[in-house]
Amino acid sequence: MMMAGLRERKKEETRRRIAGVALELFARRGYDAVTVGEIAEAAGVAKVTLFNYFPTKDCLVLDGIHDDIASIVTRRRPGQAPLDALREHYLATAAHGPGDVGRMPAQVRIIAATPVLMAGLHQASMGQRHELAAALRDSAGGETAARLMAAQITAAITTVQEAFFQRLASGTPLEEASRLFAGDVEFAFDQLRDGIGGNRS
Repeated sequence: MMMAGLRERKKEETRRRIAGVALELFARRGYDAVTVGEIAEAAGVAKVTLFNYFPTKDCLVLDGIHDDIASIVTRRRPGQAPLDALREHYLATAAHGPGDVGRMPAQVRIIAATPVLMAGLHQASMGQRHELAAALRDSAGGETAARLMAAQITAAITTVQEAFFQRLASGTPLEEASRLFAGDVEFAFDQLRDGIGGNRS
């Protein structure tokens, strides 16, 4: 068991090192100008090893950008509403830190500057939305309702995440950015629960 844990830690360290080297090279020279071979060499791994961790070049940047929100819904506690499960997840994310915060601003800048990555992000978002709609179908009461709910939920999540990334990129301390992120999550899920304008007279 201890050896298995050590292997997993080593694998995660290798994964983080490769991704970190890739982001540094992309930020310095541009995504299109850097080859996978150069990344592997700079990270001190074989090219085949890099592909074991990141099947495609765009995965080096897009990896970890999206949560598996469909799984959050399907694995929710018995009797828990989908919106409540998602709210709980993102509040926990705000409390414990959303993934590898140190690399997120660089990821966002590189994606924004690279059309092929923007297209990949859009495609991934569409896939995420379709998977969420499938997970919501039974509780939403039909396919069209599930698709509309999924579209609203993913738009809300994307909006609050973008605000978080922008704060970090502008120099807001992590603790403050996380506090504001938690507030945004509460507001966004209140809006989703009540409907836009639902809490106004």
